[in-house]
Amino acid sequence: MSKMILGIDIGGTNIKVQRSSKEEIIKIPSGVEMTPQKMIFEIRKVTSDWKCDLVSIGYPGVVKDNQITTEPHNLAKGWVGFDFKKGFGLPVKIVNDAAMQALGSYEGKRMLFLGLGTGLGSAMVVDGLLLPLELAHLPYRKGLTYEDYIGKEGLKRFGRKKWREHVAQIVSQLQAAFLLDYTVLGGGNARLLKELPPQTRLGDNSNAFRGAYRLWEK
Repeated sequence: MSKMILGIDIGGTNIKVQRSSKEEIIKIPSGVEMTPQKMIFEIRKVTSDWKCDLVSIGYPGVVKDNQITTEPHNLAKGWVGFDFKKGFGLPVKIVNDAAMQALGSYEGKRMLFLGLGTGLGSAMVVDGLLLPLELAHLPYRKGLTYEDYIGKEGLKRFGRKKWREHVAQIVSQLQAAFLLDYTVLGGGNARLLKELPPQTRLGDNSNAFRGAYRLWEK
């Protein structure tokens, strides 16, 4: 019998939870008082009748070698170095939230995922191998970064028309640099694009859970 996986997608407004048997997604309000201990308590409360064998976590920050290395912007402190395996009492895999959604969006070959949200999430999947990236703070123009131009602040600063132009320009640059077959644009602001750049398609937030389950595939 296949193992039952608990998928957790951590956001600054909500923590979303689903099991690999695909029950309805449960939302738990998060925010600046949400610690990892509180998250585990709240998840156990709403999933008390779920049997789970494995846990996948998508975290809104830098993750390396299954360890959180930066504290989140919109949650409480205490995430770096936290022992989630001990907290849940189950094997746990943690990746950046954009990486988890990238894996769930993947349909073969060389793919780049860009999450157009508050910041800029990024990850690649090449021949099934997940490669988390941190493109957000690379310089782009005039001393500003990719995230400064196509994150939430860029949308405010430049307005929709210019913001769309920068999205198209950045996608074109990255497609050439990484020899991509296609790009997936996710995140809340991707829906504001009137036209998609060539070889690009829209993602879907629900793909985060598909990625959560795929993390445990061989």
